[in-house]
Amino acid sequence: MKVKEIYPINKEHLDRYAQIYAEAFSGEPWNDSWKQSDARIHVKELLESQQSYGLEYILDGQVAGFILGTSMLFHYGRTFEINDLAVDPAFQKRGIGAMLLESFLADVKEQGIVGVHLITAGKGILPEFYGKYGFGKENQVILMGKELH
Repeated sequence: MKVKEIYPINKEHLDRYAQIYAEAFSGEPWNDSWKQSDARIHVKELLESQQSYGLEYILDGQVAGFILGTSMLFHYGRTFEINDLAVDPAFQKRGIGAMLLESFLADVKEQGIVGVHLITAGKGILPEFYGKYGFGKENQVILMGKELH
């Protein structure tokens, strides 16, 4: 019998999170070329934020995925930005991402968070995945960017 559990993020698992992040985001649908050392810095910076919160999914004693982000206070209440939701490619297509997201949304709602935001691919399977949980395109704000070369 496989034992599965969802726990609060654990800073001691930083190296495993980095491995999962690098492997997950180097594959479909992102196909980014992440080095594990850079992924470690990315996740560590999020974990070090005073407003960070996340969950990990443990399957048979091993971290199989995690969700992580930070909150920020606005005039209308505290919102949360999901920075990362990553599942080890060896464990994908088992509903782990969905279980992490559902548990996470319930937790932050209980904590008094008034809204949750994320940035994801504009096409492919991810908008449909997040849409199932009530996420939709923002109408009042847009994401703007500028590359500095």
